[in-house]
Amino acid sequence: CFAQSSHGKCAFAFCVAAWASDSVTAVYGETIVVPCNGGSPPLDDLMFIKWKYEKDDGTPGDLLVKQDQKEATVQATDGYAQRVSIDDNYNLLISEATLMDQRTFTCMVVSVSNLNEFPVSIQVHSEPRFYLHIQSTFLLYIPLGVIYQVLNIEKNTRPFCDTKVTPSTGLSTTLSILQYTSSKGDEGAVFTCVSTHERESNKTDVGPFAVHYPSEKVSLQVLSKGPIVEGDNVTLKCHADGNPPPKAFYFHIKGQKTLVENADTYTLTAIGRDAGGEYKCSLPDNEKMEASESITVSYLDLSLNPTGKVVKTVGDTLSVKMEKSASGEAIVSWRKDGKVVKEPVFTKLTYTDAGIYKCEVTMGGIARTQSFELVVEGKPVITGLTKQRSVDGNHKVLTCEAQGVPQPVFLWSVNGSNERSAYSNDDAMTINVSSDSQEESDDQAKLIVGVVVGLILAAAVVALIYWLYMKNSRQGTWKTNEKEVGTSEESKKLEENNHTV
Repeated sequence: CFAQSSHGKCAFAFCVAAWASDSVTAVYGETIVVPCNGGSPPLDDLMFIKWKYEKDDGTPGDLLVKQDQKEATVQATDGYAQRVSIDDNYNLLISEATLMDQRTFTCMVVSVSNLNEFPVSIQVHSEPRFYLHIQSTFLLYIPLGVIYQVLNIEKNTRPFCDTKVTPSTGLSTTLSILQYTSSKGDEGAVFTCVSTHERESNKTDVGPFAVHYPSEKVSLQVLSKGPIVEGDNVTLKCHADGNPPPKAFYFHIKGQKTLVENADTYTLTAIGRDAGGEYKCSLPDNEKMEASESITVSYLDLSLNPTGKVVKTVGDTLSVKMEKSASGEAIVSWRKDGKVVKEPVFTKLTYTDAGIYKCEVTMGGIARTQSFELVVEGKPVITGLTKQRSVDGNHKVLTCEAQGVPQPVFLWSVNGSNERSAYSNDDAMTINVSSDSQEESDDQAKLIVGVVVGLILAAAVVALIYWLYMKNSRQGTWKTNEKEVGTSEESKKLEENNHTV
């Protein structure tokens, strides 16, 4: 406690109390808010508040003073003169925080009866800032502008770390360099950089990386969905396992070397049956590194004679000749009007031989077809005449069937008249005949047949009697061996009769 007197009287007395120091953590570059007495309001009998700080050499330095209901007076003469202020709650405000602000600031509260001091310790932290730089595919430089950091690279190796402090700002910069020798197995690898700070941790992935390496193997591929057939286009594809892949290849086609740039394929157009054999591809910078592939060309030829439309006459012969040429075993099949038949042989043509004949030859997935249409012409021939009753039973139906090419025309005679009809697809024509007319015709026919049969029988009886008579007459002459008595004319007639019998 301090006391002052004037003329033996006590003017005022107060005690100075020092409190334990509080702490505030600030962010680099932002405004530091330093509370007075933990933010508690000042006393009612407040006279003034004064902010001061501890200099680098340990001596005190004044910042500002604020009396009640008056503007604050800045007392600082160093760098704080432009950076300090006070708010309505008597908090000290320090703009643009730096690492140099990491010190103790004291709020002195003076009232009529007391003087209290409230020290506050300031810590300034910088937010981690990461900067990643890749110098090359195999050498990684990872500079990180952060404070109090620990760096770790997760890739089965230890990086080199170096930390430097910038005098003007007090910031520390840690440079971590990872030097890593890659291999083919690291293609697409991802490197992870982990930084640990007091306030936070950060993890950054780097990659994936492309690892460059020379080719060790070359392969040749024939791009074809099925067997290679004569006339097809065939594409050859050359591949090397280097990274990046080669931009040019040599294709060896039947003893000739062709350079293909900016592509890995070569196309053979309209390939022939003589194109079968071995093909190669190689690298221009190392022709010893090559690959080969064999190509087999399938072919199938079919020749048929005759083809198209063939017109022949009934009874003619027709020679059919089929020849095939194939790179493998071929199967031959025949069809007539869509139905499977044997190979046709025509020695004597009939109407039933007419039709469309198709020859098909197959080998694997290849097929060849040729065909001919056989037309057999001839005079119309009636093949049948049938009679049956109609469905209602009142009529009789006559059916006439015939064969012929061109299409035959039927001619019917009904009651002595001629009636011409159109051609029917089944070579048949029908006509209805009434029952009465038909029965009358049948009765007349029966009568005529009866008369004819009676006449025939009568004639047969007369002939038999005459023959017996003549036979008996000759037997009587031969038995007696006597000369018959009669005129010469009678003898002559008798002799003629004997010769006739």
